[in-house]
Amino acid sequence: MKLVVVSAGLSVPSSTRLLADRLAAATVGETSADVQVVELRDLAVEIAHNFTSGFPGPALASAIDAVRAADGLVVVTPVFSASYSGLFKSFFDVLSVSDQDALTGKPVLIAATGGSARHSLVLEHALRPLFSYLRAVVVPTAVYAASEDWGAEGLASRIDRAARELAGLMKGVSGVGRRVAEPPFEHESVSVPELPAQGGGGRAVAGDVSRSGFEVVPFAQQLAALRP
Repeated sequence: MKLVVVSAGLSVPSSTRLLADRLAAATVGETSADVQVVELRDLAVEIAHNFTSGFPGPALASAIDAVRAADGLVVVTPVFSASYSGLFKSFFDVLSVSDQDALTGKPVLIAATGGSARHSLVLEHALRPLFSYLRAVVVPTAVYAASEDWGAEGLASRIDRAARELAGLMKGVSGVGRRVAEPPFEHESVSVPELPAQGGGGRAVAGDVSRSGFEVVPFAQQLAALRP
């Protein structure tokens, strides 16, 4: 299996890349997968040129191919103006223009970093809708890391839980293309009871009992019973 990590961090070192690496390591700990990291900072110029020329450069084309071929994605962005970064959005715009089905059915773990915990809702009001629109399968647990979260209790458990969810989905789709794993239960067949015997004029006869054990009373008879 192949896990691709998309990091939109801009600085070096980057807390966004640090969170991406920790999420990737936790996922690999749950499933055997090869990891490839796509640093969007290194692709910024080619992404911009793609918008004006319509053609990706070699490095951008390689990154797009990697995302297409991945069995699962970890995507991490810094928060700018209460949303994902422009570089992050631009990459997935380029990806969807080149192949609108590139993320269909693909398991995705969404994560973000920011200076304040007050931006944590960016995961639900920005990232999750974006990847749902792209028809990806977004894992239930999203991970946000504010400055004060590093080294604090709670971040590690969120990372582990999200990684287990992503690993489970990746195992489910491995070997079957982009189909989502079937739920861990079998659907029971439901038998529909036959209709009761029909009387004259095609109406059910009062007193008839269907195989489900219910007595069938014609509507006209019920309506007559309501009259004074």
